[in-house]
Amino acid sequence: MRIFKLLLTSIVFILFTGCFSSNSVALNPKPNPNLKFRDYEENQKLYNQLLAHYKQWKGVKYKYGGNSKKGIDCSAFVQNTYRDALRIKIPRTTKLQSQVGQEIGMADLQIGDLIFFKTGYKTRHVGIYIGGGEFMHASTKVGVTISSLDNPYYIKQIWKIQRVFN
Repeated sequence: MRIFKLLLTSIVFILFTGCFSSNSVALNPKPNPNLKFRDYEENQKLYNQLLAHYKQWKGVKYKYGGNSKKGIDCSAFVQNTYRDALRIKIPRTTKLQSQVGQEIGMADLQIGDLIFFKTGYKTRHVGIYIGGGEFMHASTKVGVTISSLDNPYYIKQIWKIQRVFN
């Protein structure tokens, strides 16, 4: 199991460190030896919980300040997902969510971590990492969706990553 964890960490590190521009902020490319990585079964359970919640919200349109299936914004979707799928209370706004938990580097990214993006001078966006280089979020263009961190737009906009729970 230790070899699997080491291999997984190495693969994530290799895949993501080459994608960043020099203006990426707070992305530590070195693995943090103090963090414990979840085992496979725990990650699978977490993934299943997140995906089941996503399926209930898929396609719901984006609405700034919205918090229902008539329209929802990114931070409300994240708060709702954590509350309903994971039974964890977190704040409502992106700003406050970005202060919860422990900031981590890209090499330590795990299912359930919050990924924050700087999308404008004062504009921030948040999504939940679901593994495989993908995150779920409420997109202003397509509503609740799953997107890839390989997308040049998203990878260049990453601001910080927060681990809310271990």
